[in-house]
Amino acid sequence: GHVVLWHTFLQTTQSPPQNNMADNTGNVLPGATDFDKLEYLCQRTYKAQAVWFLNAFWDTIGEREAENLWNYVHKAVEIDLDHREAGTHLNEMEAHRLLESFDETMTVREMRTYLRQHGAIGDRVKSVPLTHWWIAKYGEDWEKLVNASQGDNREEIEKAQAMVDEMNAAFEDADAKAQVAAAALREAQAREAESVAAAQAAKAAEDEAKAREQDAVAREQEALAREADAREAEAPFKAAQEELEAALAEMKAQEDAYNNKTAELKQQSEEGGVVSRNRAKVQLDAHLAEDPLPLRRAKITQEAAVKKAERATKAAAEATAASEAAAAEAAKATQRSLDAKQAAEDAVQAAHVEVKAAEDYLQEVKSKPGQAFGAIWWIERELIEAKKYMPTSKGGIAK
Repeated sequence: GHVVLWHTFLQTTQSPPQNNMADNTGNVLPGATDFDKLEYLCQRTYKAQAVWFLNAFWDTIGEREAENLWNYVHKAVEIDLDHREAGTHLNEMEAHRLLESFDETMTVREMRTYLRQHGAIGDRVKSVPLTHWWIAKYGEDWEKLVNASQGDNREEIEKAQAMVDEMNAAFEDADAKAQVAAAALREAQAREAESVAAAQAAKAAEDEAKAREQDAVAREQEALAREADAREAEAPFKAAQEELEAALAEMKAQEDAYNNKTAELKQQSEEGGVVSRNRAKVQLDAHLAEDPLPLRRAKITQEAAVKKAERATKAAAEATAASEAAAAEAAKATQRSLDAKQAAEDAVQAAHVEVKAAEDYLQEVKSKPGQAFGAIWWIERELIEAKKYMPTSKGGIAK
């Protein structure tokens, strides 16, 4: 039951398809009756309905309420997500949101009751054009509204509006270019951050390479010191171990001497008398227990340190290259940002020219008789809004 009731509610609140192809600039509303003319007016855009209303009642309420109608139009455009500026009416739920945003006490139902009492609408009306609301809100004669003069200068007003439209297009172009410039600036900043990080990494790699090099030098000195210690320790035995002393200069010879001595003692421990064999075994055990290659181990340790230093140096070189590449890319990104910024500034300047041309022409139009004051006010209001996006140095105003 709840689903059916909700479905029925939606059917009664959703608007039927309407003709949104109404002429938004004509000075006369088509229709055989005033009722038809009102229906046609309600098929115009929110803005066109407001301009028509202001032109019709400028001397009574238009000039005083123009800013409020401006706010109503822009709030309706904000609410009408499907149509935006091209919208002509809201559904009931959207209309309630609109009225709540302006703290209006009259409800949509009360508005329709008022319109029916004055013959403006029939029984089954589901959409809410702004014109309906303004008729009820301000208590104006709807038949006077649909037959009101819209001024004698339609072509001039249309030309002025076209100039404002070109100006708005120029501002949209400037805004798009400003967004491109902002994106380019963010990219440049990101590239710069990457460049700084790469430079820091290169510095760290360089520091590590230096540390590795110092470590290699220290290990080389340690190896030399161990060699000196070994020579000093072996000095008392130089006379008896000429071959071993020579092996300290050449690792291969030292290994051969060690191996030869091992073999000799092993043979003596297996041959001859018991005393000589035992003596040889003791000597063999002592020989095998010795550290036979101190210089060789020191040399290996030193060579390993040198290799580490070489690897660290290579890493530092690679990090430096990466840092330089990042810096170059950051410079390119900065140039792109500057180019985009210049394009945005040029677009703002072009928009400034459009604003000046529209203002000059509008002043010319205002100086002539038979004015559509509501249309002129709206165009001037759009110019004011556009100036909020211009630099104050170029005639812009604060938001």
